[in-house]
Amino acid sequence: MTEPARRPSEGPTTLITGATEGIGLATAAELVRRGQRVLLLGRNPEKLAAAQQETGAAATYRADLSELHQVAQVASEIRDQEGRIDVLINNAGGIFDPRQETREGIEMTWALNVLSPFLLTRELLPALRQSDDPRIITLASDAHRMARLDLSDPEMKRGYSAWPAYNASKLANVLLARELARRERWLGSAAVHPGVVRTGFNANNATLQARLWALVDLGAISPEEGAQTSVYLASTPQTPVSGTYWAKSKPTDPAPIALDDGLALRLWETAEDYLQRLGL
Repeated sequence: MTEPARRPSEGPTTLITGATEGIGLATAAELVRRGQRVLLLGRNPEKLAAAQQETGAAATYRADLSELHQVAQVASEIRDQEGRIDVLINNAGGIFDPRQETREGIEMTWALNVLSPFLLTRELLPALRQSDDPRIITLASDAHRMARLDLSDPEMKRGYSAWPAYNASKLANVLLARELARRERWLGSAAVHPGVVRTGFNANNATLQARLWALVDLGAISPEEGAQTSVYLASTPQTPVSGTYWAKSKPTDPAPIALDDGLALRLWETAEDYLQRLGL
């Protein structure tokens, strides 16, 4: 972790996960340009240092967000160092082919895309309570419209496939953002579809599917364009965001299944059970 810069008297403090490349990096650069005090959270220390230099971010924090004990530890560091967080942008995520498990024995998509932002959000609520206009922005995707979420097997131990796992995780992001808004009415919680963005997404997978996705990248929007909705929600005062789903800087309707309050509650309880089993 770098030594945090002294907080200026104006401008909110925004923490961005997955902030060393792609949408996260573009979001950080634009929010710094708009006068915010930006904190970067990522896994690779060299990439974090480069991103801080490129964007002018105030500080960096390091953790492998797929490892939930590391998530809890870095959240504790952030609370101790920062005191107040105004905006949390849960941007980190990925797709994994073939199926992988973390060192904690959890399927990677479920761990990184769902449990990690769920835990980080929970652990940073005390810091967000110190803000006059606290917001949590979670990067989801319109891929949630194609999802089926089986809470009897959220890690897809039976019949794993990368895209269904990813789609289910994005549905989970929308559901949990809405359930958070219901539970914590003092903060704004929104899920965001950034669009199909040219970020090298899926490049970590050495499969035919990954090579085909590289062709999709040719027609995709830039990371700067993909960051626009997150930037808008993080920097527009008093925007009514809570419980909403956004695309192209406007609220829009998610898939009907994403509005299932009963499913959202069961998902929340499932996530809590996972954390309890890990002693978190």
